[in-house]
Amino acid sequence: MTWSIVARDAAGALGVLVASRFFAVGALCPHAHSGVGALCTQALVNPLYGPRGLALLAQGNTPADVVHVLTLADAGRDHRQLHVIDAEGNIAAHTGVECIDWCGQVIGEGFSVAGNMLAGPQVIEDTAQFYDAARELPFAERLIAAMGAGEAAGGDKRGKQAVALLICTTEAYPVLDLRVDDHADPLAELNRLYVKSLERFQPFVACLPSRARPAGVTDRSTIEAEIQHFQAARARHQG
Repeated sequence: MTWSIVARDAAGALGVLVASRFFAVGALCPHAHSGVGALCTQALVNPLYGPRGLALLAQGNTPADVVHVLTLADAGRDHRQLHVIDAEGNIAAHTGVECIDWCGQVIGEGFSVAGNMLAGPQVIEDTAQFYDAARELPFAERLIAAMGAGEAAGGDKRGKQAVALLICTTEAYPVLDLRVDDHADPLAELNRLYVKSLERFQPFVACLPSRARPAGVTDRSTIEAEIQHFQAARARHQG
């Protein structure tokens, strides 16, 4: 009922983008933590995979170990789909034998695309091919555009309803966590929200407390100057 991409970019950011004909897919499926890894649990989703999987990665287990441990302990494993990436870009995936066709996964360099109940294999193939080729794009835009390629190839064979984007960089909190829970064109709406986030939200988040700057920026005029600087740099890049 879903397809998704989990990825690590060249700077070490971790991201998940998931799309489905399922209400509020972002509430249960995508999970990530900076410096640890990211995963997406789908098909007959097991939301326990998220916190348990990230905890196992944080303990030093490989993605293959994580997939093995989680599925071995789950009597419903044949109905689950899961793919996991760690902070170094290593990947493992599981598609249960009872997942509904079309189902499967493609693993590339620093990313994995997996899906079930899809229009056909071209959905994940086109998603993967676009993501792999679009290395010049900012990470979030690369993920969104790659999923757009998969949607153009047919996407979820039941239709579309919800999407979610989760990106973690260096902090314990995500730098971007966007959800569209119920929409006629969820990926387009997600892209609208992403563009909106570039106006003030993303430069504001860059001013928040961080490992490098524990107090963050507290002077409001400095925050406003940082937002204006971000917007000017973006305008120059677009021009």
